[in-house]
Amino acid sequence: MSNALTYKGFSARIEFDAEDRIFVGRIAGIRDVVGFHAETVAGLEKAFHVAVNDYLKACAELGQSPNKPVSGNLMLRVPTDVHASAIEAAELAGISLNQWAADALRTAARS
Repeated sequence: MSNALTYKGFSARIEFDAEDRIFVGRIAGIRDVVGFHAETVAGLEKAFHVAVNDYLKACAELGQSPNKPVSGNLMLRVPTDVHASAIEAAELAGISLNQWAADALRTAARS
């Protein structure tokens, strides 16, 4: 089961607020804060689409580019033994450490 919605290249994490009995979402991976909510799943999906469309419209009106989730550059600090194991795994696979890490992250992100 996934707690996320995707629309026009944007994703949102969804939670249920038991106190208010509503679904609450927020666009993930951008610096701007864009949230939405609804009482039903169908309403939530519609509210998400409206939020994304409104965000894109506001950016256009302000003459600024919408935040895209990421730049593609990632710096990690890992224990030396993990680093060494990753280098070895990449070499054994015949690919660069960068490609190996990208593949590992891609696989983990799909889980």
